[in-house]
This record gives sequence, C-alpha cells and structure tokens, in this order.
Amino acid sequence: MLLEGFQTILTFSNILVIIVGVALGILVGSLPGLTATMTIALLLPFSFGLTPVASIVLMVSVFIGAIYGGSVAAIIVKIPGTPAAAATLFDGYPLAQKGEVGKALSTSVVGSFVGGIISTTALILFSPLLARIALEFSAAEFFSLALFGLSIIASVSGKTVLKGLMAGCLGLLVAMVGMDPVSAYPRYTFDRTALMNGFNLIPVLIGLFGASQVLLFLEDKGESSGKIKEKIKTKIIGVKETLSLAAAMIRSGAIGTMIGSIPGAGADIAAFVSYNEAKRWSKDKEQFGKGSLKGIAAPEAGNNGVTGGTMIPLLTFGIPGDAAAAVMLGAFLIHGLQPGPNLFTSDSDLVYGLFAGMLIANLFMLLFGLLFVRYFAKIISLDTKILMPIILVLCGIGSFSMNNSMFDVFVMLGFGVVGYFMTKLNVPLSPIILGIILGPMIEENFRRAMVLEGGNLSFLYSRPITVIFLSLALLTIISSLWSTARKTSQNNLQ
Repeated sequence: MLLEGFQTILTFSNILVIIVGVALGILVGSLPGLTATMTIALLLPFSFGLTPVASIVLMVSVFIGAIYGGSVAAIIVKIPGTPAAAATLFDGYPLAQKGEVGKALSTSVVGSFVGGIISTTALILFSPLLARIALEFSAAEFFSLALFGLSIIASVSGKTVLKGLMAGCLGLLVAMVGMDPVSAYPRYTFDRTALMNGFNLIPVLIGLFGASQVLLFLEDKGESSGKIKEKIKTKIIGVKETLSLAAAMIRSGAIGTMIGSIPGAGADIAAFVSYNEAKRWSKDKEQFGKGSLKGIAAPEAGNNGVTGGTMIPLLTFGIPGDAAAAVMLGAFLIHGLQPGPNLFTSDSDLVYGLFAGMLIANLFMLLFGLLFVRYFAKIISLDTKILMPIILVLCGIGSFSMNNSMFDVFVMLGFGVVGYFMTKLNVPLSPIILGIILGPMIEENFRRAMVLEGGNLSFLYSRPITVIFLSLALLTIISSLWSTARKTSQNNLQ
C-alpha cells in the first residue's frame, strides 16, 4: 500500500506542491509571530483547485517546514520562531554565539528530520494502537502530563534552581490572567476586554527573548558589535557527531510522536520533555545550556515528532490533535472526505499517498536546511547595530500579526522589560514560559478531574497513566535537586 502511495504522490505537480509547502513553512516558522496554523488557514481556500491528496500534502508540508523553521530564529537571534522552538534556543543560541552557527543549524535540521521520519513511520505502522492509547487520556491524565512538563523547571534552571522556581511561579501567575477556565469569571483583567483571553503566548515569547536582547544591546551602547562575526563557522555537523546523537534523537522522536498523538498536547510540550530526557540520560549534563549538540537535536526531534503524531487521531478517529490539524480537518471535509477508520479502506490511495508525501517532505526539509546553512549564517554575521533594529521591527510585526492589535505590541514591549531585568538578575527565562504554557492545562484539567470524581483525589493514584506521569515528575524533581546539591558540595570542597 505504501508503494502505491509513492506512485500516487510521485508526480511533477505533487512534488512541486511539497517543495513549495516545505519552503513556505520554513520561511513562516523562522519569522517570529507567524505560525503554521495561520499559514495553513490562509492556504485553505487555495485547496479547492487542488486534488485531495495535493491539498492535504501541501498543508502537512507547511506544518513540517514551520516546526523546523522556528529553530532558525531561535539559534540565530534568540527569538523562537514558534513556541515549539523555545527549548532549542537554550543550547542553539550559545553554540551560535561561539561561532559554530553552521553546526547548530545543521544539528537542528538533522534532529528535525529524524523526529519527522520516526513519527511518520509510527503513523504508518501503529496508527490505530497509538490512537487508542491517546483516547485513554482524560482530565486526570492531561493534568499529570502537564505537571510532569512543569517539573522540568528544576532541570532547565541551571545553577539557580530557586530563581527558576520563582520564574515558574511568575509564569503561572501570568497564565491566570483572563477568564477562569471553568466558571468563566474574569481574573486580573482590570476590566480590560483585551485581557479577557489572557496574554497571548507569542508576544510574551517575543518580548522575553527578543525585545529584551535589544534592551541589553542598548545598555552596552553597541560595544558588543562585531564581536561574533569574525569567527563564524558554517561547517555542518559530521557523521561521527551525528551518530553520537542518534540515541537522543530516536528517543526524542518517540516522545514527540506519543505526545503529538494526544489531542490537546502540543509540540512545545514535546520539545521541553525531550530536552529534559536528553539531559537526564546524558553523561555531560553540565554542557547543557552552554551549546550542547544534544540540547539542540533532542527538542528538535521531539517537536518534529509531533508532526506525524498529531495526524494519528485525525486520520484514525477524525479528532484533530492540535489547531493545525483542526484546519487540516477542514481540508478533508472540503474535498468530501471524512477522516476515520473507513478512510483507510475507502480512500487508501489518498491515505498512503499522504504518508509517502510526509516522508518526502521531511527529505526536502533536510535538504533545504543543509543547503541554506551558509545563507542563514550570514544573518548572524551582520553588525549588531544593523541587526538589532531589524530584530525590534520583526518583534513588533510578529506581535501585531497575531490579532492585528497594538495591545499585543505593548505586551511584547512590557515582557521585553521583564526579560531584561530577569537577565540582569541571572533569573532563567525558560521557567516562565513553561509556567505560561502549562499553567492553564494544569488548572483546567485538575479542576475538571475533581468535578468528574465528585471532589475526590483518588484519580491521582487510581489511574495507571496518571501514576506513571506523576512518578516521572517526582523523579525529575528529585534527580535535579540531587544533581544541584552534589555540584554545590563539590564546589564547596574545592
């Protein structure tokens, strides 16, 4: 059936659609504020003139390209192009600052490729099984998964665990702004309509990581200008280094596939969990945050693992795994197709053509990523006196484009100031992002689980999947604290 799928997809028009989709996705993903979901939604009207398989493959190609593209901005200018790339900048940007931008970008695209291939293979082989596991998730399982994700704060805080926990709490407080998820009662909105839905994640991300860098540059009056450009290296990752990352990428790709197959869980969660697991299994934990290749490859394999995972519940049960998959569902319906078990028998040529198209899209993503390393690297070689104003303009455009609202621009600038002071005080920025992303998921699902159980906390120990995630969260916290305490004692002895 897969061979028949390749026969379906291997036409000039379909290959052209894949190339355009991947290239457009990389471009969109690398521009802060522009999302894959937004682009797929804009492309939806154009799908009327395409065949069903070309229409859906176009959207999936954009999705695949955009998830990788987010890492380009994260590595080069320390602004995650997409929320899924927030974990990549922990090591991607420091490595680029050392002049190894070619190695950082190539590691990112190789990790993305491996994660995408693993997730597509799982989609082909295990769709029904993974979909059934995903359907076992209720409010209790979502709560424990989000809590496990939040426990990563301890491991991404570096040497300042206490400051990291404080930043995480700040993120949770920011996440509480808006309407209560259960009762819809306004909280901390100060009677402003713009705050009813809380702070949009994209302007917050852009402000913390982008605008704050511009403020730091203004503070030193451009004294750091030109320090990096003289030592830029565009040499890509070698075969030996790639093989040393294989275990981390395969593990992260599997994590991303599993998380992607759970409706409601996204690529950002997969990236952070993959980063944490790579650090947990690494023998060189102290290198994370300083430019570790595993710290780049793991989150990229994880977030691209979601690209195939999110298609599993969509194709097998007609349940979109995330916002992008929901738009893709619209493309199916436009062409008179109803995703579900019958789709695999009634339209098997389309389904397996889609599978073949996803494999080819990942190949083109790898090809484009490696070919354009040299050109991406030129951006970082610009004089910072030129680069910083461009970054600030992109920050403003990206924030405004979310809702066509100047309010989001002011949010971006406000969080830019917050990020500036946090950086000056050596407070890590990543925990606040984790708090904002996972806070609503934790609160909503905990309260929903309580309602379903009649106010009883038995769901914390009576449901196997919940127990597994809670145990992993506890293990993560204990191992991180133990590792920090051991380093502290060693430093004291020295």
